Amino acid sequence: QVQLVESGGGLVQAGGSLRLYCAASGTIFGVNTMGWYRQAPGKQRELVASITSSGSTNYADSVKGRFTISRDNAKNTVYLQMNSLKPEDTAVYYCNGLLYITSYTLKNYWGQGTQVTVSS
Repeated sequence: QVQLVESGGGLVQAGGSLRLYCAASGTIFGVNTMGWYRQAPGKQRELVASITSSGSTNYADSVKGRFTISRDNAKNTVYLQMNSLKPEDTAVYYCNGLLYITSYTLKNYWGQGTQVTVSS
Protein backbone atom coordinates (compact mmCIF):
# COMPACT_ATOMS: atom_id res chain seq x y z
CA GLN A 1 0.00 0.00 0.00
CA VAL A 2 1.47 3.32 -1.08
CA GLN A 3 1.23 6.08 1.48
CA LEU A 4 2.90 9.19 2.87
CA VAL A 5 3.78 8.96 6.54
CA GLU A 6 4.38 12.17 8.48
CA SER A 7 5.98 12.90 11.81
CA GLY A 8 7.52 15.75 13.74
CA GLY A 9 4.63 17.99 14.74
CA GLY A 10 4.05 19.20 18.26
CA LEU A 11 3.73 22.14 20.61
CA VAL A 12 6.35 24.86 20.61
CA GLN A 13 6.64 28.40 21.94
CA ALA A 14 6.75 31.36 19.59
CA GLY A 15 10.24 31.81 18.21
CA GLY A 16 10.99 28.12 18.45
CA SER A 17 11.65 25.52 15.79
CA LEU A 18 10.20 22.24 14.58
CA ARG A 19 11.17 19.83 11.83
CA LEU A 20 8.56 17.86 9.94
CA TYR A 21 9.26 14.61 8.15
CA CYS A 22 7.35 12.83 5.42
CA ALA A 23 8.34 9.52 3.88
CA ALA A 24 6.76 7.73 0.93
CA SER A 25 6.32 4.03 1.58
CA GLY A 26 5.10 1.08 -0.46
CA THR A 27 6.01 0.02 -3.96
CA ILE A 28 6.82 3.16 -5.93
CA PHE A 29 9.01 3.87 -8.92
CA GLY A 30 10.01 7.38 -7.95
CA VAL A 31 8.81 10.65 -6.52
CA ASN A 32 8.06 13.82 -8.44
CA THR A 33 7.13 17.09 -6.73
CA MET A 34 6.53 17.00 -2.98
CA GLY A 35 5.17 19.67 -0.75
CA TRP A 36 3.71 20.74 2.55
CA TYR A 37 0.29 22.28 3.00
CA ARG A 38 -1.42 23.49 6.13
CA GLN A 39 -4.94 24.08 7.28
CA ALA A 40 -5.87 26.20 10.26
CA PRO A 41 -9.31 25.97 11.89
CA GLY A 42 -11.90 27.73 9.77
CA LYS A 43 -9.48 28.33 6.92
CA GLN A 44 -8.77 26.69 3.60
CA ARG A 45 -5.81 24.43 3.08
CA GLU A 46 -2.89 26.42 1.72
CA LEU A 47 0.47 25.62 0.18
CA VAL A 48 3.39 26.20 2.52
CA ALA A 49 6.30 24.99 0.39
CA SER A 50 7.05 22.62 -2.46
CA ILE A 51 10.13 21.06 -4.01
CA THR A 52 10.57 19.44 -7.39
CA SER A 53 12.55 16.30 -8.07
CA SER A 54 15.45 18.48 -9.23
CA GLY A 55 15.38 20.54 -6.05
CA SER A 56 13.62 23.72 -7.14
CA THR A 57 11.65 25.20 -4.28
CA ASN A 58 8.62 27.42 -3.84
CA TYR A 59 7.41 29.06 -0.63
CA ALA A 60 4.36 30.90 0.56
CA ASP A 61 5.21 34.53 1.24
CA SER A 62 4.23 34.10 4.89
CA VAL A 63 7.00 31.56 5.52
CA LYS A 64 9.82 32.82 3.31
CA GLY A 65 13.03 33.20 5.24
CA ARG A 66 11.73 31.10 8.14
CA PHE A 67 10.91 27.69 6.64
CA THR A 68 13.12 25.47 4.52
CA ILE A 69 11.94 22.51 2.49
CA SER A 70 14.37 19.80 1.47
CA ARG A 71 14.29 16.22 0.28
CA ASP A 72 16.30 13.03 0.20
CA ASN A 73 15.52 11.26 -3.05
CA ALA A 74 17.28 8.08 -1.97
CA LYS A 75 14.92 7.82 1.00
CA ASN A 76 11.81 9.20 -0.78
CA THR A 77 11.56 11.68 2.09
CA VAL A 78 10.76 15.38 2.31
CA TYR A 79 11.49 17.63 5.28
CA LEU A 80 10.22 20.97 6.46
CA GLN A 81 12.46 22.89 8.83
CA MET A 82 10.41 25.56 10.56
CA ASN A 83 12.23 28.32 12.44
CA SER A 84 11.05 31.50 14.13
CA LEU A 85 7.61 30.01 14.51
CA LYS A 86 4.66 32.31 15.10
CA PRO A 87 1.25 31.61 16.61
CA GLU A 88 -0.27 32.11 13.16
CA ASP A 89 1.69 29.07 11.96
CA THR A 90 -0.58 26.92 14.10
CA ALA A 91 -2.33 24.42 11.83
CA VAL A 92 -2.50 20.82 10.73
CA TYR A 93 0.33 20.29 8.28
CA TYR A 94 -0.17 17.84 5.41
CA CYS A 95 2.47 16.28 3.23
CA ASN A 96 1.65 15.98 -0.44
CA GLY A 97 3.47 14.04 -3.11
CA LEU A 98 3.25 13.06 -6.74
CA LEU A 99 4.40 9.45 -6.75
CA TYR A 100 5.18 7.15 -9.64
CA ILE A 101 3.07 4.05 -9.00
CA THR A 102 4.35 2.60 -12.27
CA SER A 103 7.33 3.73 -14.32
CA TYR A 104 5.12 6.22 -16.15
CA THR A 105 1.99 6.74 -13.98
CA LEU A 106 1.87 9.58 -11.47
CA LYS A 107 -0.64 9.66 -8.64
CA ASN A 108 -1.25 12.32 -6.04
CA TYR A 109 -1.09 11.34 -2.37
CA TRP A 110 -1.71 13.10 0.93
CA GLY A 111 -0.34 12.32 4.34
CA GLN A 112 -2.58 11.97 7.38
CA GLY A 113 -1.62 15.36 8.77
CA THR A 114 0.39 16.40 11.79
CA GLN A 115 -0.59 19.10 14.27
CA VAL A 116 1.70 22.06 14.81
CA THR A 117 0.75 24.37 17.67
CA VAL A 118 2.69 27.55 18.42
CA SER A 119 1.96 29.21 21.73
CA SER A 120 2.45 32.93 22.32
